[in-house]
Amino acid sequence: MGNSSTGPFVVAGRTAFITGAARGIGAAAAERLHAKGANVALVGLEPERLAEHAQRLGGKRVAWFEADVTDIDALERAVTGTVDHFGGIDIAIANAGVAFVGGLASSPIEEIERTLAVNLLGVWRTDRAVIGQIMERQGYLLNISSLSAIAHSPLMGAYTTAKAGVDALTDALRMESAPSGARVGCAYFGFIDTDLVRGAYAQSPTKLMNKGTPAFIRKPAPLSSAIDAIERGIERRSARVWAPRWVGPMITLRGVVQPLIERRVLRDPGVIGEALRLADTAREAGAQDAVLGVAAQAIDRPPGSDS
Repeated sequence: MGNSSTGPFVVAGRTAFITGAARGIGAAAAERLHAKGANVALVGLEPERLAEHAQRLGGKRVAWFEADVTDIDALERAVTGTVDHFGGIDIAIANAGVAFVGGLASSPIEEIERTLAVNLLGVWRTDRAVIGQIMERQGYLLNISSLSAIAHSPLMGAYTTAKAGVDALTDALRMESAPSGARVGCAYFGFIDTDLVRGAYAQSPTKLMNKGTPAFIRKPAPLSSAIDAIERGIERRSARVWAPRWVGPMITLRGVVQPLIERRVLRDPGVIGEALRLADTAREAGAQDAVLGVAAQAIDRPPGSDS
């Protein structure tokens, strides 16, 4: 879903720069755009997975670059490498993200700061590195936010803070870039079947909190639903895209959504207390990777797997 900006933006023959491309949404988006005829630059932290994904796609229309989005120099090198290889960047997807489960007052400071560094400042760094190319070529930049940008849940405080920040910075950058003819969009996804969501759902505090969540929200949507939304968003250079479909009304009603969430959660404060205790116990057991967060604990699947 999304709001159309102009006419169709043809993907074939253009170059897409995608962060977080080793797994999940990034890997699957690269596969879809490559199949549509685009050149793709896979950017991420896991070189073996990136190389495997590039080899699986095959041909001269794919390149990969190891880069941490907390490192602006690494991102700029990846941008330069992509431009040298393909001649320019027309599409960018700032997708890299991590998540940790735990309370803002009790989680290790490094977990909170890494979440903000990757999910908010990492998007800003990616935007900063690619925006010159996007404006020069009147292209399209899509920042991956989340339903968490408007529905702020406990035990995911740093994550939801970062995603709300992505929502705001995208709005500002959209207006600032408009005179060049470039377009900037934001993607709002509910729970999608990715390593990050599977890893979060495997955490005992998440299982406890999910018991009170409506099934239509709790059940992860197929990865393909997010990729379909991204594809439509790129072709329309949309200001906003979302998946599943019910996320759209929640964006419109964002002023109502948060009070309803708080009312439901606070009916039984003991549940939050127990979830926080479980999060601390899980952390002591090493259930969350210091770099990749909960995603590292997910069942391993091939890059771009939809099932």
